[in-house]
Amino acid sequence: MTSKKRLYALQMKIRFNFEDNLKNIEFLSASCGEGAIILTPEVALSGFCYQRMNDASEFSKLATERLIKASEDKTIITTMIENYNGKYFNNLKVFSYGVMIHKQSKTKLFPLGGEHNHFTNGDESEFCMFSVDNIKCAAINCFELRFPKIWDIVRGADIIFVPAQWGKERKEHWETLNRALAIVNQAFVVCADCANDTMAKGSAIISPFGVVIKNDNREVISAEVDLSEISKTRKYIDVGLS
Repeated sequence: MTSKKRLYALQMKIRFNFEDNLKNIEFLSASCGEGAIILTPEVALSGFCYQRMNDASEFSKLATERLIKASEDKTIITTMIENYNGKYFNNLKVFSYGVMIHKQSKTKLFPLGGEHNHFTNGDESEFCMFSVDNIKCAAINCFELRFPKIWDIVRGADIIFVPAQWGKERKEHWETLNRALAIVNQAFVVCADCANDTMAKGSAIISPFGVVIKNDNREVISAEVDLSEISKTRKYIDVGLS
């Protein structure tokens, strides 16, 4: 496992035009450089466009092909709306070096946002580690961050990615939970929230010791991290993860 890694959280606004959103992801990802690992907000291609779910699902087919190409020399993690057998899912996908290496459907749908009226829950069996540059990674999709059971599932990952559409009324919850996730799991956490007016922002890169790098005024949050911090933290603050 390489010692240094450049991590990015895209704190982008999500617009009504799907093509504009995809072009923005492509543009920002291209500027991140070779070997980068990039996280977008949840449903960054479309937002929760409940009146256009079928359009979003069709666009996701095109977006998948273009993100495979955009990831030829890097890794891009995002979520998108997809229809399988007449049911809509919020699917997290990992595109790495020109291949889609992982997919998981959102298992916990946010009732206050009415997600359960439009999406089908994914199966927890889809939660599993995935490897990027020999780094053990895992992902939690937005509302899933509130469930301790899911924290147990990702226990042992070296980097945990959390895409979200998290409302600004619960900004303190968002920031506190992500920092706690990093400290409890002694892992790096990359969290990306949307920058629309109703959203919390608070996108960040957080170290295993709980050091937070964030800036609510930036579209791209980035940090070159030293992955040896993981083993050092787990060795000297031993909670059984070393």
